Amino acid sequence: MTFDHLWAGWRANYVSSVSDGPENAGLEDGGDQKACVFCAILNSNEPDQQLHVVFRGKHTIAMLNAYPYTSGHLLVMPNRHVGEISQLSDLEYTDLFAVTRVAMKALNDAYDPEGMNMGANLGRAAGAGIPRHLHIHVVPRWLGDTNFMTTVASTRVMPEALSDSWQKVREVWPS
Repeated sequence: MTFDHLWAGWRANYVSSVSDGPENAGLEDGGDQKACVFCAILNSNEPDQQLHVVFRGKHTIAMLNAYPYTSGHLLVMPNRHVGEISQLSDLEYTDLFAVTRVAMKALNDAYDPEGMNMGANLGRAAGAGIPRHLHIHVVPRWLGDTNFMTTVASTRVMPEALSDSWQKVREVWPS
């Protein structure tokens, strides 16, 4: 398969202007850490079940994605508000990936998926919805877990409530 290229050099100015926006100064609102939804969850006094937090550690937290691709879609992230892997200390880096490994095992135990996606969208251009707080997606997958609804209606059909997913994952998460 070959691809044709359409050159539109004028778009470089547009791309640069978008990249220079306030969301790149720190957070979507220009740098206020209090506006970060992940930091709000980390600092909340609400019960973990209500926040869909399945694990809180010294350096890392794991929670269900509020807008999951599939049941059990977890987000694993450092407790500290950083946007890039290079900003993590060695201890934070090691803990982040150790908890990611535990998350994958928990999802295997809870859901017995046929596969798994694990990755991070680093920066808005890479697809990060919250680019200033690094997070890793851990998503259990099954053959046929996507259907026409995603294509024609931009809608995902979820077979269980987040509260049910939280319960399943918490039950198998090591203490």
